[in-house]
Amino acid sequence: MMDQISVLFIDLDDTVYPSSLNIWPFFMERIQSYLREVLGIEQEDTVALQHRLFLQYGTTLRGLQVEYGIDMHEYLDWVHSIDLSAHVFPDPELRKALQSLPQPKWIFTNASVAHAENILGLMNLRDLFVDIIDVVATSPYCKPQPGSYEIALRLAGNPQPERCLFLDDRSDNLDTARKLGIHTLQVKPVPDGKHPSISHLIHLPDYLRNNNHKKSI
Repeated sequence: MMDQISVLFIDLDDTVYPSSLNIWPFFMERIQSYLREVLGIEQEDTVALQHRLFLQYGTTLRGLQVEYGIDMHEYLDWVHSIDLSAHVFPDPELRKALQSLPQPKWIFTNASVAHAENILGLMNLRDLFVDIIDVVATSPYCKPQPGSYEIALRLAGNPQPERCLFLDDRSDNLDTARKLGIHTLQVKPVPDGKHPSISHLIHLPDYLRNNNHKKSI
């Protein structure tokens, strides 16, 4: 029931905006250009390196910090320096849906505050969120590491985990939240089947009205 949930933690990329926008390839190219131009990685090795670091550390950033000692802020500025104004637009229906929810809403992302501010600004949603918990705020952790969630809970005022709902497109991120006692909801057109799911964030109000979250623990 809606009154069981007092705080909403919502992922950004492929969650607030749908994966159908297909903007992830832009970031992939920026990551690979960083590997080539800043770290001197050969072109033919960049994709495999990025993939390994992502799987091993949760984000390419964390892997590069551990293995190459890179500067976090330089990397985030490089990767997110993309003009998305031709791809991301205001979403009045999503805004209305989120406005209808009484719970405080926090963005909880492995990206940067600047990137989240850009996306939310383009979608005209920024004022609906209390704040943005980004990968800098959760350092040295990132999703799906438990420490990242513990920091997010603390930054949100230490709500009881069982009174929180975490939304993300990735099952591995949701898995950790569930282990910590946080209710989970996957936002994905074709869900993995491991967590309750909705196809688009716009359906969140209906989900909260119609579901008992005890089954997602």
